[in-house]
Amino acid sequence: MKIAIAGKGGSGKTTIAGTLARVLAADGHEVLAVDADMNPNLGISLGLGVEATTGLDGVRDALEASGGVLAESMEDVVAQFATDAGHGILLLQIWKIGRFKPR
Repeated sequence: MKIAIAGKGGSGKTTIAGTLARVLAADGHEVLAVDADMNPNLGISLGLGVEATTGLDGVRDALEASGGVLAESMEDVVAQFATDAGHGILLLQIWKIGRFKPR
């Protein structure tokens, strides 16, 4: 099952995503939460805290640094970048906090 949450800024997407991830994990599902927001705070919503969330590597930053070659499969990306967010949830952060540069 894949679930995406979208909406305008300030509509509660991160809170809903964090809550849904916890509910699904509590029901025994394997959960990979992907934070693709340019202001990535899903780690905070999942309980990692500000410092741990700020310290996460952004997959996009790594992709740009590698010249476009990061891994051979999505499983490799998850193995390399996903963080255990507790409660049976893996978190993959696309952007690194503070690294987004508008074009």
